Amino acid sequence: MKTFNYSSRKTSQTAPIPGREDMVKNNAGGFVFEVDKWKFLERFLIIGTETGTYYVNKNTLDKQNAENVLACIKEDGLRTVNRIVEISDAGRSPSNDPCLFALAMASAFGDARTRKAAFSALPQVARIPTHLFHFCQYREQFAGWGRGMRRAIANWYRTNKNLEYHMLKYRQRDGWSHRDLLRLAHPKPINSKQEQLFTWATNKPVIEPSGQLEGFLKAQQSKNALEVAKLVQEYSLTREMIPTQFLNSPEVWEALLPNMPITALIRNLSTLTRLGVITPFNCNEIAVRISDSAQQKTGRVHPLQMMVALLTYSKGKGQGSTWNPVEKIVDALNEGFYASFSNVRPTNKNVLIALDVSSSMTWSYIQSMSGITCAQASAAMCMVTARTEPNHHIMGFSDKFKSLDITANMDLTTVTKRVYDVSFGRTDCALPMRHALKNKWPVDVFIVYTDNETWAGPVHPAQALQEFRQKVNPDAKLVVVGMTATKFTIADPKDFGMLDVVGFDTATPEFISSFARGELIQ
Repeated sequence: MKTFNYSSRKTSQTAPIPGREDMVKNNAGGFVFEVDKWKFLERFLIIGTETGTYYVNKNTLDKQNAENVLACIKEDGLRTVNRIVEISDAGRSPSNDPCLFALAMASAFGDARTRKAAFSALPQVARIPTHLFHFCQYREQFAGWGRGMRRAIANWYRTNKNLEYHMLKYRQRDGWSHRDLLRLAHPKPINSKQEQLFTWATNKPVIEPSGQLEGFLKAQQSKNALEVAKLVQEYSLTREMIPTQFLNSPEVWEALLPNMPITALIRNLSTLTRLGVITPFNCNEIAVRISDSAQQKTGRVHPLQMMVALLTYSKGKGQGSTWNPVEKIVDALNEGFYASFSNVRPTNKNVLIALDVSSSMTWSYIQSMSGITCAQASAAMCMVTARTEPNHHIMGFSDKFKSLDITANMDLTTVTKRVYDVSFGRTDCALPMRHALKNKWPVDVFIVYTDNETWAGPVHPAQALQEFRQKVNPDAKLVVVGMTATKFTIADPKDFGMLDVVGFDTATPEFISSFARGELIQ
């Protein structure tokens, strides 16, 4: 393992390590390393910039990331598009919006090959109309409706294999509707079903509607819940296709439940429980569906979506309504969180998991995950490693190191609350290594979850790791899990015993495991 030899003189984090001109000042005033533009792009695509950070407002962070996306497009547009497709298609991000934003930039600012690739990739990234509406909204910030754009939108409608379902379920978003896009793109229908749908979407009368469209139109004219429930069963209608006045009917929800997609099921657990559709005596089949990894993969359920559903459902109240949580459903959501990650192989090494619980980590919130802080999300993610590795220890740090009393068999609700309750202080990312050295702990791998806004320590994390290697374990490694979409890291890019990975990525736990085993070559 190639490592880097630092000066033996310890350096405060408010100054660069002697001889390291590649260090830069982070937003908190400390000196760290800068990730390259491709790692910065990856952070943005997975994490996003929805709320900004403790030190940087949203507009500034948006600008920094947009400039970096543009730099990647100019350097290698095809590589940029391929990276967008890879991350979006694998469901590695809790929100698809950053990928749509970057794809819109590539379609506007790339060279001819890049623009063509971006438009060709649109169906893979914009898989549902909501995504398509978002893409159009982003695209209008950068360019108008040229021939390539019109052709791409028309192609999306003409080639969509679930067009009827998608057009009826996702009818409008962000001020856009199917009517708007069809009038701009002018796609020619390739069969009678598309002709019916395009006619309906442009507010023209449909003669002898068939299939789901027929059921949808009948539901809009229905006067009672029992009739709507029968239409749901006959035409496989979804919640979005039902007039809102019938969405407080248990009969309608009972009809919806058997064919409800996994994402919709997770999102509507509270309503189903409140209306008495889910009870302790009929929930076994639903619990199995929630924790089924195959269904989660098919539905692209992100682990943080499971986490938000768990924290919301277990509270028993929200948005002006209350319900009595069913314990089997709570347990299924907890297990479903772990099932939503790829299989992670144990390394059987001594692993110290260090969670940054400083003020900056408890201020930042996760893209599309309202109310969930970076500190809480990192605590949940680290539990995947905790459940995998038999020899691990979890601690929290800011400018002090503190035991969190978290064990692998705890449920996520307890874990996230414990982290939230102990949040404190400034940030010193060298503390995990310094604490392990002081106590002579035989750590093989340090895993630090942080926003990299470290500044308060008397020695840099890289220097602290070098001292630990010299005095305790020469092969010790450091994994830095970046929790915000900034360009900073405490992982030295010249040291092959350090790895920078992206937080909230479904692939991160296995990346960490592979690196710890020496299988991941940087």
